[in-house]
Amino acid sequence: MALPVVYHPDYVTPLPDGHRFPMPKFQLLHDLLLEDGVTDKHSIHSPEIASTELIGLVHNREYVEAFCRGTLEAKAARRIGLPWSEGLVKRTHTALGGSILTAKLALKHGIACNTAGGTHHAFPDYGSGFCIFNDLAVICKVLQKSGLVKKVLIIDLDVHQGDGTAFIFQEDRDVFTFSMHCEANFPGTKQKSDLDVPLPIGLDDDGYLQILARYLPDLLTGTKPDLVLYDAGVDPHVNDRLGKLCLTDTGIYRREMMVLSSCLAAGYPVAAVIGGGYASDIESLVYRHSLVHRAAREVFYKL
Repeated sequence: MALPVVYHPDYVTPLPDGHRFPMPKFQLLHDLLLEDGVTDKHSIHSPEIASTELIGLVHNREYVEAFCRGTLEAKAARRIGLPWSEGLVKRTHTALGGSILTAKLALKHGIACNTAGGTHHAFPDYGSGFCIFNDLAVICKVLQKSGLVKKVLIIDLDVHQGDGTAFIFQEDRDVFTFSMHCEANFPGTKQKSDLDVPLPIGLDDDGYLQILARYLPDLLTGTKPDLVLYDAGVDPHVNDRLGKLCLTDTGIYRREMMVLSSCLAAGYPVAAVIGGGYASDIESLVYRHSLVHRAAREVFYKL
């Protein structure tokens, strides 16, 4: 069996020309993973659309209905940053379903990767920063309600703080939120994660990895999670338009190997979502997103 990967063609919906959100990357990532043999077509899993009932475990009913109907106020829509369409509604529900499926596959196989996800800026009653519904939070609530997990550790290494996730779980002792992010970056107003590690502008591979290695072992032994959710954003890369850090492709691959191998060596299943990435060169960006899948393949075959 090859590495379990989750994808659906509806992960992509048209955006206006020149929009800075790189929508084509999801299909291109799927294609690259197959082309390079990171997984095979038999191990690509197609999700069901997440229901409004499941989304409602985290999000305010009025907000969910307004987004789905296209009746959000202009200010709320601008905060999301994606122009509304029926296709965007379908894409949002499908990608959320994909993240839920990824977590279930991780519990079954030890590790699984989505080809989308990581919408950590979404709050219960509004979206922000290209994030509409918070898939990390919905995963936790869905799996807890179904009795599949109790304790969850969220490792968020996107360059931007997981502010929505931190806010949602600020009083929840069963979900531990860890965010290691560039301090001088979006969002301007940070929330309080269970553990925040703000990083200086310009940090390179070695500096970044030394800091991560300082925290990761204690995170795992301290929380003893039933599941780890890993937001593997690649926007800490030196060539990312929105990042402000200086990691290379090699540094990101080393990061992915450190996180995934540490989780699995300690016996904790891990579900990875791809998080943010906003480089101008789409081919390089897609390769960068594939690094978490490539690292996952390495550790998967050692299970």
